[in-house]
Amino acid sequence: MPRPERFAVPAFPAGAAPAPCLRAALFRILPASFWTETIMHSTLPQHIAVIMDGNGRWAKQRGLPRSKGHLAGVDAVRGLVRECRTRGVPFVTVYAFSKENWQRPEAEVGFLFELFLQFIRQELPELMEQDIRLNFIGEKSDLPFAVRQALDYALRKTADNRSMVFTLAISYAGREEILHAVRRALAEGLRPEELTEEKFRSFLYDAALPDPDLIIRTSGEERLSNFLLFQSAYAEFYFSPVLWPDFGPHELDLALESYAARTRRFGKTDEQLR
Repeated sequence: MPRPERFAVPAFPAGAAPAPCLRAALFRILPASFWTETIMHSTLPQHIAVIMDGNGRWAKQRGLPRSKGHLAGVDAVRGLVRECRTRGVPFVTVYAFSKENWQRPEAEVGFLFELFLQFIRQELPELMEQDIRLNFIGEKSDLPFAVRQALDYALRKTADNRSMVFTLAISYAGREEILHAVRRALAEGLRPEELTEEKFRSFLYDAALPDPDLIIRTSGEERLSNFLLFQSAYAEFYFSPVLWPDFGPHELDLALESYAARTRRFGKTDEQLR
């Protein structure tokens, strides 16, 4: 998948990224800008998933209605996509609306779906310009007709874009996705021994979407909240105290720096990774 120009040449040749202890030392002595532009590329996550939390609290702290917090949150989503596209992250997924969010006041839910509709329509030209493919996971049948219509159009329009995949998780729940996959497997009449991990994955909302390497959650909360339960088995987590509307480029860099300093073993030993 093509990357932006400034990431065309990695700072380190393949297999020569600094060891974890050296990376930690470099964090302390080098400015964030140097890390972002050079070292980080060797360990850049391929898929970042974000649990966006704190819109309501952001508004409350400012004496504003919750709707203003959601509006500011949309701006933060827009900024996240642009920043990840610039840095060369090929997959970004945001938890925009959970199945549980339907329990919120009817007026707030209606406002959120108006925002989704506006966002899809307004962002489509930039998605095309930046060669970003829009993707969706969740229960599409739950969505209002106008939102489904706009979403389907944007999905078709951006289908051939290749530089980045931006996934909206709307009316999404991780447990429901697992049940969805089980029902599909049962409907196909699979025998127990035929249901491998790979086969099970094929029944998920989007089998082609890679597992997230990094899951970011804002506002100081530290839980998954029913998000990508099957896919997050080996994800790294980063919990930011910053409320979502204030999560900008600096906070993203902090998350990427934290990720780059970690060693992902996938069950192996340090010696096996050398």
